[in-house]
Amino acid sequence: MRRYSACIEWLFAEEGDSFPDRIRRAHAGGLTAIEFWRWTDKDLDAIEAVLRETGLAVTSLVAEPMIALTDAGNRQAWLKGLTESVTAAKRLGAPVLIAQAGNDLPGVSRKEQRRALTETLKAGADILAGGGVRLGVEPLNIRIDHVGYFLDSTREGLDIIDDIARPEIGIVYDIYHSAVMDERTEEVLDGRLDRVFHVHVADHPGRNEPGSGGIDLAHRLGWIFANGYDGAVGLEYRPTRPGADAVMAAIASLDG
Repeated sequence: MRRYSACIEWLFAEEGDSFPDRIRRAHAGGLTAIEFWRWTDKDLDAIEAVLRETGLAVTSLVAEPMIALTDAGNRQAWLKGLTESVTAAKRLGAPVLIAQAGNDLPGVSRKEQRRALTETLKAGADILAGGGVRLGVEPLNIRIDHVGYFLDSTREGLDIIDDIARPEIGIVYDIYHSAVMDERTEEVLDGRLDRVFHVHVADHPGRNEPGSGGIDLAHRLGWIFANGYDGAVGLEYRPTRPGADAVMAAIASLDG
């Protein structure tokens, strides 16, 4: 059975509420897992308490600080933050940390930036080794949401993972970002699905709920699961309709 994870940055959110309230609403709505972005601006004591109360799992959170890994000058600061992020992830039971490569640096060759990114992630693998937490780097689209971002290609992301060759480092595959970049899931992931640690979904246009746009999300997810993926699917979309019924309808559209 597929496990869906509600990104409570956007889902189950009501004006003036708290993150624990969002977790409770996700639980009441039938979800078994949640995820969110930054952890340094959250009350982890309160989140930990409501996770115990509801029994919900956390599938992922962001490795901080969110600074450009394409800049070798950021390496030590990021590695220090990764150590702290691993502690937070273990505390909340999250098996995956998500990293972003950062923006394309003006005046610096892509080769040099890729080398910096690769070496930083390889150093991060040493911090992660044996701890039960893995790191997924996320390719993003540069056409709508992340103009100027360095890593817009799933294939290049996987090539970097292959260069690193460490089991602690993989990618987060966001079907929305991939589709916006005109990628075909079965082509870019063929033979390398084991490098995918987490999956995100949203529809296009709008980055709204599955079923609201034109991406063949059910087909793409079906291929991913049919070819051996057994991780969580993060519902990372901007809802146009509130409430648990809308989230359940989105999940139904993904299940086909």
